[in-house]
Amino acid sequence: MNTTNLRFTIALVACALLASVLGFLCPACVSAQATLAPAPPAPPRDGQHDFDFEAGTWKIRLKRLLHPLTGSTTWVEFDGTSVTRKVWDGRAWLEEFETTGPSGHIEGLTLRLYNPQSHQWSLYWANSKDGTLGQPTIGEFTNGRGEFFDQEPFDGRVILVCYVWSEITPNSAHFEQSFSADGGKTWEVNWITDQTRVPDGSAKAH
Repeated sequence: MNTTNLRFTIALVACALLASVLGFLCPACVSAQATLAPAPPAPPRDGQHDFDFEAGTWKIRLKRLLHPLTGSTTWVEFDGTSVTRKVWDGRAWLEEFETTGPSGHIEGLTLRLYNPQSHQWSLYWANSKDGTLGQPTIGEFTNGRGEFFDQEPFDGRVILVCYVWSEITPNSAHFEQSFSADGGKTWEVNWITDQTRVPDGSAKAH
């Protein structure tokens, strides 16, 4: 072994010994290094029971903006009921919605489907006037608040639509629909629903 290789070998052994001694003398250093190791990613949240609160019959109070995205400030109010039942052990929900007010009658249907792969919900709305399911708003719940988004045609242009569920208790819940015509920079609320549970849960929408 030549002099250069010998010196290199000695240096390596010395470094190894020094690292061992430092680790022995300062276990906190070793612990700190272990702490810096990245933690494994948290598993996706299982949200398949997020809409369990909706089961049963509800009294509905609805406020609706008459002409969204026009600068209108004219709201109309409706009263009615909704009946929601569980499908697929809570991985789907079907809601029958009916309200009446001075400006007319709204009869609708909401289908909510849970995707166990994406851990998100798809919410489909249909009304009795056209009898077709619209495209879904898709999203999830975080800390008791559900946010769902999609893009839809509206008055000849494509807009963003947002649904928000909040203020959820065993006997009440709050829902809002908002539109954005500028890519989400600003939002205008146009549909507000407050619902209160009917105690016996046995009434039918009418």
